[in-house]
Amino acid sequence: MRQKVKSFIVEVNKNNLMLFLLGIAIFIVMGILQPRAFLRAANIRGMGVQFPEFGILCFGMMLAMISGGIDLSLVGIANLSSIIAAVVMLKEGGSVYSIVLGILCALLVGAGCGVFNGFLIGYLKIPAMLVTLCGLQLYTGLGLAITRGPAITGLPAGFDKIANGSILGIPHSVIVFVILAIIVSFLLRSTVYGHQMSFMGTNEIASKYSGINNLKITLITYMISGILGAIGGILISSHYNSAKTDYGKSYTLLTLLIVVLGGTDPNGGKGNVLGVTLAVIVLQLISSAFNILRINSFVKTFVWGLILICTMVITRIIDNRNVRE
Repeated sequence: MRQKVKSFIVEVNKNNLMLFLLGIAIFIVMGILQPRAFLRAANIRGMGVQFPEFGILCFGMMLAMISGGIDLSLVGIANLSSIIAAVVMLKEGGSVYSIVLGILCALLVGAGCGVFNGFLIGYLKIPAMLVTLCGLQLYTGLGLAITRGPAITGLPAGFDKIANGSILGIPHSVIVFVILAIIVSFLLRSTVYGHQMSFMGTNEIASKYSGINNLKITLITYMISGILGAIGGILISSHYNSAKTDYGKSYTLLTLLIVVLGGTDPNGGKGNVLGVTLAVIVLQLISSAFNILRINSFVKTFVWGLILICTMVITRIIDNRNVRE
């Protein structure tokens, strides 16, 4: 057992080191090729505002994967939560109180959607991929029913500062991302829930017979994932100062790519916040480089998919080699 733990720690460290060096390499190459565009303050700030939006969704995806499942509904939860928040804020007159109330309602919606997913997965034993894929359509459809298509605009003054404001030059969204990264890391490393969730993801049957309440762990996991989705939705709507059902459409593929690239095992049981955080930063650097080099968005989507497939293939080859050894 100690040998397995030691090998996992070494593997995680190697993966994180690789991501760190890759990020440094991209930064240096782009600093040489396009120093004025890539290194300018506006571009750095733009990356700081954007990556927490999908980075927070990645934490939700990571938790679901560690538990042995997946959460493809996060973008739908994010948009539905932000739409509910926008409706509440406008109905309450746009005051500071309305912003706080809207955010609380968004968090409740996110938690509710997560619990609904968790119930179908944990109690009815429907595969997580089917539940959350249908959930994506369900939550998107509910958002469309509320907005009837167009974006909800005219949000209160000050709401846009949640994502676009800064403290000492550090964007608020980055601060939120760091706080959530610390909280999620604490949950995984220092709580009974985190250890039980990892054990359940490794072997659900063994987890059940060891006395762990798998249904409870599943409900908590998807509830937290839903809350993280709602927070991501708040940042997205604050960034655009509006709410709409099709914001962040590419984030589902992106979160999958980041979480797998960050060292999370798609089969469950393994994952770490540092690896996912480094993967978030690396993918944001690549995305910014693509934009500066004016690479077509369709090519970008193709590259994301290609990287995801290659990462899973390489991970599977390494796992098979470790099993033979």
